[in-house]
Amino acid sequence: MPEILYRQYIGESDLPHIMALVQSELSEPYVIYTYRYFLHQWPQLAFLAIPAGSSEPIGVIVCKQSMHKHASNRGYIAMLSVNKSWRKRGVASTLVRRSVEVMRRHGVDEVVLETEYDNAPALSLYESLGFIREKRLYRFYLNGKDAFRLVLAVPPSELDRDLPHYMKRAPTTTILSYPAAVDDDDDISYR
Repeated sequence: MPEILYRQYIGESDLPHIMALVQSELSEPYVIYTYRYFLHQWPQLAFLAIPAGSSEPIGVIVCKQSMHKHASNRGYIAMLSVNKSWRKRGVASTLVRRSVEVMRRHGVDEVVLETEYDNAPALSLYESLGFIREKRLYRFYLNGKDAFRLVLAVPPSELDRDLPHYMKRAPTTTILSYPAAVDDDDDISYR
């Protein structure tokens, strides 16, 4: 089994590879502007997995990080895709861990995502990484399927503990409600 190398997004030359992976593996169609929205604003939160000796990525994660309701620093996993023939080798979990670690270093309080309610492999992956189901989103996807919103509370890193008190993040409280009949979240969602 070849070694898998992980690197951050480096620019527009990566875009065709990212689009091909996402379009072949995810149910939601995205236009090029959706990819650019994430990749141009948060290039440090996009990673590709590439087998050693190859130039063709076999996995990708695309994320963002921003203030949510002016109260919490929230990360968002917009897209995660691994080529079917490369699954069950830790690629997806490594991509998620790398992205979450970068977000942690930038003060994220929580990371959220949506996945189809019946996508057992994705739910298993995220739950194994500590994500919990926050709520069910009815008819969330264009194909009419429901989704679960998953959330990961991100404690401060070891480095944060050594900061002077005035530089530390304020503690936050996450209130989880599951299931909810109505999605009262006013976020714009990029499935």
